[in-house]
Amino acid sequence: MTVHPSAIVDPGARLGEGVRIGPFCLVGPEVVLGDGVELRSHVVVAGDTEIGAGTTVFPHAVLGEIPQDLKYAGERTRLRIGPRNRIRENVTMNLGTAGGGGETRVGEGCLFMAGCHVAHDAQVGDRVIVANCAAIAGHCLIGDDVVIGGLAGIHQWVRIGRGAMIGALAMVTHDVIPHGLVQGPRGELDGLNLVGLKRRGVPREEITALRHAYQALRDGEGAFQDRARALASADSAMVREWADFVLSSSDRQFLTPR
Repeated sequence: MTVHPSAIVDPGARLGEGVRIGPFCLVGPEVVLGDGVELRSHVVVAGDTEIGAGTTVFPHAVLGEIPQDLKYAGERTRLRIGPRNRIRENVTMNLGTAGGGGETRVGEGCLFMAGCHVAHDAQVGDRVIVANCAAIAGHCLIGDDVVIGGLAGIHQWVRIGRGAMIGALAMVTHDVIPHGLVQGPRGELDGLNLVGLKRRGVPREEITALRHAYQALRDGEGAFQDRARALASADSAMVREWADFVLSSSDRQFLTPR
């Protein structure tokens, strides 16, 4: 374990083996740093925050400060960050709120590029990539393997399904189906994230099934939920995942195929 002399680490903080804390970092009394965590320099880790093993945090990131929510009244809440994440310069991640379950959570193996924000009570999955200056608002649910482009904004309470891709500069105000592709300044659903599906080795027959299901969601009869309900008995597990996602409870409407 290495702690630079200029860093301020509260005696109550719990540090795992091989932790490295660089110059001018500030680590609070309730912080837990897993084995091999590295804080490069000028990093602030506050509140009841736990950072998983092997995570690297770059200069001027602020993790575990109080939420940007006027309803927050000092209640005890948490930030949990999984292992093997890369958190780049000026990233901010806030504690949860009592009204949102009390916990902000980030999975494992994610990349948060410079200047992006994860707000209170957001739940971020594994292997998520959030590009520069994108913002995830409070209470959002971000599935595994999601990619969020630079300067994109995800509205509070929005759900982004597994494997979806959000284009740069998009403002996403409604839920996005798994593996969907969102583009445009007002965040329109514009097909499938085919590149992501191929990179993850999804079989061609599954991609073909998703193509047909997407056409059914776009051109089928009835409301969007009715079209999704018709997919619930599909042979493809990934198509059934769409149906489950659309038919589950949500605080937002859906982006529908244009």
